[in-house]
Amino acid sequence: MGELVQFPFADGNTGGYLAEPKSGSGPGVVVIQEWWGLVDHIKDVCDRFAAEGFVALAPDLFHGKTTKSPDEAGKLMMALRIDEAEKDLTAAVEYLATLDSTTSEKAAVVGFCMGGALSLYTATKNPNIGACVVFYGGHPKVKPDLPNLHAPVLGLYAEKDGFVTPDSVHELERQLKSLGKQIEVKIYPGTDHAFFNDMRPEVYNAEASADAWQRTIEFLRKHLS
Repeated sequence: MGELVQFPFADGNTGGYLAEPKSGSGPGVVVIQEWWGLVDHIKDVCDRFAAEGFVALAPDLFHGKTTKSPDEAGKLMMALRIDEAEKDLTAAVEYLATLDSTTSEKAAVVGFCMGGALSLYTATKNPNIGACVVFYGGHPKVKPDLPNLHAPVLGLYAEKDGFVTPDSVHELERQLKSLGKQIEVKIYPGTDHAFFNDMRPEVYNAEASADAWQRTIEFLRKHLS
């Protein structure tokens, strides 16, 4: 359904995967990858958003590099310069705004694992974010400026997650609510980190994924309308 595209930012061009709805237009969503890179799963998520009526763009934060090796994925994640990722994500938001197919004044950010942390980070850095969805987001080098968050947040997490633990989720929820920010949290019982990734059968949970997807679509329609 989608296609690979190039779009500009201050230092040159970057790339990504763009999927647009058959209706021709819809609200804009930036989809942020896991540590595997811009792989088929993330492209499929963009296609699914397009099927729901959204214009979805996944910027390629690793600039062409992908992997199936957890060790290599960890190295790619830790080598990622957060300031460079921020430029790519800002460029993605700006590019969505230039498309005739994008109908929303602001874009949403939806991220998974590493991308989930960057989703929250972007929502504290970019005033053009109107909604933020975090799927089990975590990254040791990403420190969101929580007082500067201006978008509502939906957080979707796994109970059996050793990387993004329920305790850390509850602490994030406590911090945001103490700052007067809007956050909804769902922790799925019995699920593992990356439960939404249907291309990883060892962790995928169909029931939790279906519920998380429904919540995401309803949340985005509410806040991007």
